[in-house]
Amino acid sequence: MSRQTRQGRRGGHGAGGPPGMGMIEKPKNFKATMSKLISYLGRHKWVTLVVLIITAASTTFTIVGPRILGRATDELMSGIMASMTGIGGIDFTAIGKILLTVAGLYGFSALLSYIQGFLMTGVTMKITYQLRRDISLKMHKLPFRYYDGTSHGEVLSRITNDVDTISGNLGQGITQMITSLASVIGMLVMMLSISWKLTLVALCVIPASMIFVVMIVKKSQKHFKNQQEYLGHVNGHVEEMYGAHVIVKAFNGEKASSEVFGKFNDTLYKSAWKANFLSGLMMPITFFIGNLGYVAICLMGGRFAVNGTMTLGGVQAFIQYVRSFNQPIAQLAQLSNVLQSMAAAAERVFEFLDETEEIPEAAVPKTLTHNLEHGSGVSFENVSFGYNDETPVIKNFSANVAPGRKIAIVGPTGAGKTTMVKLLMRFYDVNGGAILVDGTDIRELRRDDLRSLFGMVLQDTWLFNGTIAENIKYGKLDATEAEIVAAAKAAQVDHFVRTLPDGYDMVLNEEASNVSQGQKQLMTIARAILADPEMLILDEATSSVDTRTEVMIQKAMDNLMHGRTSFVIAHRLSTIRNADLILVMKDGDIAEQGTHESLLAGNGFYAELYNSQFESVG
Repeated sequence: MSRQTRQGRRGGHGAGGPPGMGMIEKPKNFKATMSKLISYLGRHKWVTLVVLIITAASTTFTIVGPRILGRATDELMSGIMASMTGIGGIDFTAIGKILLTVAGLYGFSALLSYIQGFLMTGVTMKITYQLRRDISLKMHKLPFRYYDGTSHGEVLSRITNDVDTISGNLGQGITQMITSLASVIGMLVMMLSISWKLTLVALCVIPASMIFVVMIVKKSQKHFKNQQEYLGHVNGHVEEMYGAHVIVKAFNGEKASSEVFGKFNDTLYKSAWKANFLSGLMMPITFFIGNLGYVAICLMGGRFAVNGTMTLGGVQAFIQYVRSFNQPIAQLAQLSNVLQSMAAAAERVFEFLDETEEIPEAAVPKTLTHNLEHGSGVSFENVSFGYNDETPVIKNFSANVAPGRKIAIVGPTGAGKTTMVKLLMRFYDVNGGAILVDGTDIRELRRDDLRSLFGMVLQDTWLFNGTIAENIKYGKLDATEAEIVAAAKAAQVDHFVRTLPDGYDMVLNEEASNVSQGQKQLMTIARAILADPEMLILDEATSSVDTRTEVMIQKAMDNLMHGRTSFVIAHRLSTIRNADLILVMKDGDIAEQGTHESLLAGNGFYAELYNSQFESVG
């Protein structure tokens, strides 16, 4: 099974598009973020050290090439002059040796570059793998409170866009930094060794280029930020409209949706055009200024060659260095953008990894003595809870549930019914009071041990991208085919699965839209039946099936609930008339409790809720 799918999932704006597209906003703490990223790199420190040495060596061999090639020019000129004066000729053997030496240097440099790329790609992919693994593990440790306040798109963006940005820029950033620094230093040394005067002329070009680069960066920064922001708006809008395309068509919202998309897209177009136009000016301007310096160097170098101060080969080698000198400087300038982009993405990833996790498990977790025959009892003792401090949802709730009994929880929307289930499963911990299972506070139990006691069938149908058999088998991963079929028959699934082209091997698509809502609900019930838990939680489990199927499901569920403690959240009160105890909730408290008959006889809040379902609308 792969992706988990929930019907009606929320949209999110994400992080603003593919990695490497433009610039994203600067990280809040560049130094701390890079320190954490380097710690990941430190796990591969020996390989990284070898990569750095190889990169520096490869760059050095490339830099030495023009200087040696200059000797070939000097040898050629000497031979021509000797031939013209009649005292000798061109020494092609010496020139050949020089050219072979240069070819060997360049070839060896290319081999080292290949090795460096191979090793660095491996390191980058291992770091990417580790980051994704850490995020995946973290996702299971975060409390539900985090996901309630964070869109799905935002979480997915960190595991896709942000990690991809780190992956794409990490290897490039490290090797490019070493290559550029080694090139700048090596070329500078070579240029000084040839002529310090020409070197000063070449260096005068750098400040002029940097001034224009800084001016352009300042102008383009805001446009890049707008580009990323509205790319996120476009992505989020498209995701929302695609996820709710049925609603959009049902209410004729296509025009309004297109107008909103048009506004976002228009702003994105303008920002992207300005950002890319301004950034595109950098290279032409730096090349223009560099060419001015190049012309000056050619004139001065020619004069020095005529005066005999420099050889023609020296002038040629120097010009080659000058032509290449601006490239690593421009790379270093662009590298700052790469590092900012990578750091911003890494900061978002590390913010996620640093999120507060669920309250740690007890140091010595207690275990329950399971007794499937008699079930498990549950007690709520003065339970208080609120999703925030200002708005309490459950206030001083107390109830005792005997083992093996069927408990129905009813009440109007917002009374706290589903919240009680979340507290029972420790999706959230109570703010006050305690919940006990067989006399043990659930906070003293391991969460996985506690949750293994329960089988859940919710109103939201959670299914996976996989076969029908795999979805049912999720209730018991080691179930046999016979057990899967038996559970399907008990949940009234078998008869409609047999009519499908591939039967139990039919693959549900990503949204599970190739089966009906009622059939999806039946499959979740089959999954719970297969799990054969001690306790059951049913949240309006038959809300999406027809009346005839509901009767059959109710009978199957009654058989399943026999001997098990069951919590049934109901909106249609007619479905819980046979409950052993009905808890009527109102504003976070138990307003009434009793059997169906006794509550109706009391003519209180329950009777009002029950009778309202049969009142005719005038």
